[in-house]
Amino acid sequence: MTGRELFPTSDCLKAHQREHLIHEEIERQDADILCLQEVDRLEKLCPMLEKAGYSHQYASGPNKKHGCLIAFKSSLFSLSEHKIVFYDDEEISPDETPMQKVGQSFVTRNISLIVGLQKLDNPDLGITVATTHLFWHPRYTYERARQAGILKREVTRFGQSDALRQGWPSVLAGDFNFTPPDPAYSLLTRTTLLPEHEEILRPSYVVHRSVDPTVPLSPSQPAAADADEGGGVEAQDPDRVITNARMASPSDGLLDSAGLVKLYSESPEAKSAYDATLSRFLQLEPGQEVPIFGSTPEPNIDPTHPGFHEPAYTSYTHYWKSVLDYIFVLKSDKVDTRFTGVLAPLPGNALEPGLPQKAICGSDHLPLVTEVRFNSL
Repeated sequence: MTGRELFPTSDCLKAHQREHLIHEEIERQDADILCLQEVDRLEKLCPMLEKAGYSHQYASGPNKKHGCLIAFKSSLFSLSEHKIVFYDDEEISPDETPMQKVGQSFVTRNISLIVGLQKLDNPDLGITVATTHLFWHPRYTYERARQAGILKREVTRFGQSDALRQGWPSVLAGDFNFTPPDPAYSLLTRTTLLPEHEEILRPSYVVHRSVDPTVPLSPSQPAAADADEGGGVEAQDPDRVITNARMASPSDGLLDSAGLVKLYSESPEAKSAYDATLSRFLQLEPGQEVPIFGSTPEPNIDPTHPGFHEPAYTSYTHYWKSVLDYIFVLKSDKVDTRFTGVLAPLPGNALEPGLPQKAICGSDHLPLVTEVRFNSL
């Protein structure tokens, strides 16, 4: 599908129309650390970042046209080490065959980028930061849960692999492509799956022909499916149904509910900066109107559960309006984490007729910004 078909109400679809808006947003927020996804046109972005005082690390999946980038203030941090996690190659099970060990439902070419940043004024202190862009297809709930579990596990392993980093806080930020009622959100924040989560997961226990080439093509479908955002046969299907796939069998190695819980239990639970901050703000100021996820027409989540106080929207376009992006901090008994502020979320009526818009945001995703203090920094 073309950009105009996906974003019919946008007034800035061309790269040259949107690029300066995104650059200006980065400069205006002036964050110490940036996590960016779907990054391309590095020849334009990197000089801007350098001029603004940032160093950076970039990575992309195999043959991807865009990737993930973490930038950090050169006056505050130095890069001690980085790691790229290729989700398609990561094992999640000790089973014997390679296919069972990986246990994936789709070859997506998605990655995560992890960096260790040392403080210049005290190299013993620092922070582990990871960014990612999980698989986009709405129906592949299991694959996103698998990828998010791998992300949390690998960030934890990265932090534990060096004695210096073991006392550093760990931050996960990016486009997770799921909403708060999603099984992966519950697994990240509580390491639990409720019966309703299992119902959501069940239809996604499939194996795509990108994993098993013997799977026959669905009727009237092209031979290739592109796993990039908005690309391939699934993106052309208005219902976003699963095509070119078969139901999974035990020999495929996909993790059941107990297996997913075990994967997530290997690393600490995650705490959302926005969910924690907005929840606390509304407790202190109960009369305030804040556009949170729980105030949207169909939140489908208990007010006492994590995720209810996420922003109402982090992506708002003509066709979809959703919460897809998060900033998480892994819980630790060595680091005291205090969220002291977030960039206020915008209500839906301020985002009409849908992003990107010259007067609002140069991206179809809104920026998330948090101020956080760690006792080790």
